[in-house]
Amino acid sequence: MAIIYQNEGVKAPLIKKREVTKWIKDVAASYDKKVGDVSYIFCSDEKILEINKAYLQHDYYTDIITFDYTDENVISGDIFISLDTVESNAKEFNTDYLEELHRIIIHGILHLCGINDKGPGEREYMTECENKALSLLGNIIL
Repeated sequence: MAIIYQNEGVKAPLIKKREVTKWIKDVAASYDKKVGDVSYIFCSDEKILEINKAYLQHDYYTDIITFDYTDENVISGDIFISLDTVESNAKEFNTDYLEELHRIIIHGILHLCGINDKGPGEREYMTECENKALSLLGNIIL
């Protein structure tokens, strides 16, 4: 049972892995979930597009793709994050790159906890959950 951080074709982001791992576990626990095996794979826009086409039949770029292997209350999954899109989103939303990266990191965990963002009102609830999680992170990392 571990959270691992990998990079594929991009330079690894400068995150404090030990603190981020604890934060992820705390957020999951707030939803009565335990963290099993979670892999973060940081990649480029081109790699995430390739994954989106191959596995989801979507022909567009995105910031995150989460493959959910959760079993009951133990969350597990592979989470692909495009650092290119995180960077462009940070500029678009006029926010700090690391804050945006942490938002996307926890977004994947929230999906594994069962929170969706595609239906009516779900996007707003997801954003609320992200903001709550980021407030737990506080100034430790940002």
